[in-house]
Amino acid sequence: MAVAPSSPIPRWLPWCMWGLGALFFFYGFFQRFAPSVMIDPLQREFALDGAAVGNLSAFYFYAYAGMQVPIGLIVERFGPRRLLTFGALVCAAATAGFALAESAWLATLCRFLVGFGAGFSFVCAITLAARWFPPQRFAQFVGLTMMAGMVGGLLAQGPLGLAVEAFGWRSSLLATAGVGLALAAALWLVVRDWPSGSPHAEARHESWAGLVPALGRVLTRAQNLLLCLVSAAMTAPMLSFAGLWGVAWLMQTKGYSRPEAGATASILLFGWAVGSPIAGWLSDRLGRRKPVLQAGCLLALLALLPILYLADPPRLLLWTSFALTGAAGGAMSVAFALARSANPASDTSAAFGFLNGAVVASGAVFQPLIGFLLDRGWDGREEAGVRLYSAATYEAALSSLVAFLGLALALSLFLREPRAVKSEP
Repeated sequence: MAVAPSSPIPRWLPWCMWGLGALFFFYGFFQRFAPSVMIDPLQREFALDGAAVGNLSAFYFYAYAGMQVPIGLIVERFGPRRLLTFGALVCAAATAGFALAESAWLATLCRFLVGFGAGFSFVCAITLAARWFPPQRFAQFVGLTMMAGMVGGLLAQGPLGLAVEAFGWRSSLLATAGVGLALAAALWLVVRDWPSGSPHAEARHESWAGLVPALGRVLTRAQNLLLCLVSAAMTAPMLSFAGLWGVAWLMQTKGYSRPEAGATASILLFGWAVGSPIAGWLSDRLGRRKPVLQAGCLLALLALLPILYLADPPRLLLWTSFALTGAAGGAMSVAFALARSANPASDTSAAFGFLNGAVVASGAVFQPLIGFLLDRGWDGREEAGVRLYSAATYEAALSSLVAFLGLALALSLFLREPRAVKSEP
């Protein structure tokens, strides 16, 4: 909850505090999507099949998702500044380790540590937004934070694909490690946990014993569990399709070059970047949360159908469907506003961590699941050590995303709308 400071602060200062947190989320999202343009070289370098590549990439999500509940519990005790700085340092060091790894197990370990470090980004960034901005703007800033992440994902598609083609994947990742170190320094030097003069500036959680009951209360509220399932389904196409398998699908079934495939898959991220803040703004404007979330889930399901089930769709239709899938999925940002209303102030950080962990877990589940399904339908074709999958095999594997979205749409009917949501003036 934002608290008015005792003396006026410059209008740009809250933007700076939240902006650096959002910049780390941007950096973490870049790391999240980077393997999507490296599938071929990673398969050749480490002799990996589809399931193994999915697993290597998904180790980021195992760490990231596992960190969300603990971060939601400890952010009040240690503050966003310490956690963000520590996370950025770990993320940068692990990125350098991944770039230098000579074995698959070491690359997997470094990928896990990248996810661990990046795991501090989102909850800490929206905590800064809650502390430095008025509460009625919270949904908007959740959307803006997600937009920052999507821009990072965009850079990890076409631009990183070009860099990998020109300089190789190892050199490209070493350069991003240097960016992470610079970001860690900026977070430590600039970010402050509270506005100057806030009565909470020196406050710390009284004891570790008080942290666990908050999580227990979050887990016993059905609204939180429903929000997790619906949000995870809306996020899964972005994390597992655009985030990993979409580039390979476009290259192997549509004949796209790597940069072209990366740029096309990034259209989904662009749609998400636009849709997230618009959904937050619209929800605040209407004073309603549930209809915006449901509409996003339905549109994401419908937009995914022509991508997967039309044999040779015109490029304009394909691009439009990618954009709509992303924009509709971005409406899951409203779920954080629903979580805030479903939990008392003492439990909101834990609720945010639990919800964000479930969202990211969709990538941890579906990246290797799709790889496993692809391997099951593999007909034995290879090219330069890279497995080639047929269009029918991709269609069958990616249909798991459609099924999950259909389930989520049905579950969304049981969500409860907050009694009153104040619209932003």
